[in-house]
Formats: sequence, C-alpha cells, structure tokens
Amino acid sequence: MHFSLLQSPLLRPLLRWTAPLLLAAFSLSATAQATAPSTLRIGFQKSASLLTFQKSSGSLEKKLAPLGVAMKWVEFPAGPQLLEGLNVGAVDVGFVGEAPPIFAQAAGAKFVYIGFDPAAPEAEAIVVPKDSAIKSVADLKGKKVALNKGSNVHYLLVKALEKHGLKPSDIQPVYLPPADARAAFERGAVDAWVIWDPFLAAVEKQSGARLLADGRGLVNNHSYYLAERGYAEKQPQVIQALFDDTRAQAAALKANIKAAAAVIAPLQGLEPVVVEKSLTRYQFGVKPLTAAVAAEQQKIADTFHAQGLIPKPIRVADALPGSATVAEAAR
Repeated sequence: MHFSLLQSPLLRPLLRWTAPLLLAAFSLSATAQATAPSTLRIGFQKSASLLTFQKSSGSLEKKLAPLGVAMKWVEFPAGPQLLEGLNVGAVDVGFVGEAPPIFAQAAGAKFVYIGFDPAAPEAEAIVVPKDSAIKSVADLKGKKVALNKGSNVHYLLVKALEKHGLKPSDIQPVYLPPADARAAFERGAVDAWVIWDPFLAAVEKQSGARLLADGRGLVNNHSYYLAERGYAEKQPQVIQALFDDTRAQAAALKANIKAAAAVIAPLQGLEPVVVEKSLTRYQFGVKPLTAAVAAEQQKIADTFHAQGLIPKPIRVADALPGSATVAEAAR
C-alpha cells in the first residue's frame, strides 16, 4: 500500500507550524532576489572624465559591495548610442548631455531622469581651423559643419545659428562621431566642428583650432544621470550609493585637478595638460532635478520640434521620477 509522509499523524502538527514559516522564508528569499540586483551596469563615455576617474579608482565597486552588488562599466562612443543601450536593456544607468534624452524620448525610449550635474557652458564649442576665413557663426551659412547628431552640441549649434539669424537648414550638417569628425576637420573635409571636452581641449591644443563660439550666453550644457524607470524605482539604495561615491570622487578630482588629469589622461588617450584644461571647464556634483532644470530640458525639446529635428512634441515631465525615493537618492 502506498503511504505518504504528509499523511502521517505524527507530522501533521509539525507541518501546521512549520509550513507558514517555510512559505514566509521562501517569499522573503524570492523578494530579496527580485529587489537586490547582482550587478549595476553603468553606461559611460570615455570622454566623461569624472566617470572615467571613478572607474579607475574602483571606489564604486567598494561602495556597492556591502549591498551585494557588483559593477559593470559599459562604454559607448557618445550619448545617443548610450541611450539606445539603456532603451534595449543593455545598461541600468547612464550619463549623457542634455540633448540625447530629448531625441531618445521622441523616439519612444523608456527612461527616467535621476540627477544632473551643474552647467558647463564653456565645455562645448564651435571651432574652425586656425587659418580659416570663417570669423563668426554667421559665416557658417552654406558651410559643412561636423557634429555628433543628437548629442549635447546639437542644441548649441541650433542656438548659435539662431542668434545669428540662421536656421539648421542654412548649413550643411555632417553627422560624425568625435573620432571621425576630428579626422574630417583636420583634413579639411568640413569647415567647422561642434564638439565637447575633452575633445575640444585636444583640438585646441594639438591643432590650434580657433573658437568661434562656446556655450556661454547660449546654453547651459547640463549633463544628466538617467536610468531605466523600473530599476530606478526598485533600487534607490543602489542609486544612493552611486551618487554618494560620485560626489566623493568629484570632490577628490576638484581638490587636485593636476593629479586627477594624470590618472585620466592615459585612459582617454590624451596629454595630461589637455585633460587638465578640460577639467577646469566642468563642474561636478550630482543634484536632484529641479523644476527650473526640467523647464530648460522642455525648452530644448520644444526648440528641436520647432526646427523639425524631432518628429513630435514631447513632455519632459513624462520622464521625470515618479517615486520620491528616486529623487531622494539624488539629494
């Protein structure tokens, strides 16, 4: 005769007491596995000097270890590619300039703003060769201008042209990533280049490129920390650890820019003096988004739509944190 242990009169009282406990323990274990990620995947650009400095120090790995979270750094050539990585789930958090989120949101990408860095208008500019006949932005009419489409400098170009009575259609945009744009610029295939630091500092020093206009009086050039919305809302403790470490590394960098440049330079393939110059033009220290900064992003979105650069109007508010814990982590 078949006999089940579960039917034993000796085990029935024990099961009445232990079954709920076992179920609770299983539930807690499953919840912990669901809410404690094993790895934080950060999308970054090698040109993002603070994150490159942070990565080299290994400080974030140490900060996350008590949470049982490992680190994975995923490098991208520029912001638009990083946003695509965030949209397809290749990374959890990313750091980009002000324009890429606008283009990405217009394309239907799902993300949330979780923090921003202070304005750095001098860290991006329109440059021309040192012997160029072009003397002002107005002279760019009909000229070939290289830029990384959808990057932070896209908005700088639009605003600079607008200030001089021109539209994007008045120039010939040549969309190239930084390395290809530098090559095109130096061989004379384009007339001007719109670029950010440290590439800006490099072409100024190494090629004698002449500044036509930087962001001062035109744009703020904020940088943003973005995350997949579900990740941001479920992992505020990880974001808190990320921001705590980011602030600490920013303070260390600013306290000794020369030493930081010596660390960063070989990782970016640049001379320390070039990196040092670029670091002086950036301000670091992640903060929670304010209504004023969100309004600035909305202005960029409205400008891009009016210029036909994005196919539809967007609401930046739709990509703002929906959880108080997310905003609190940035404080």
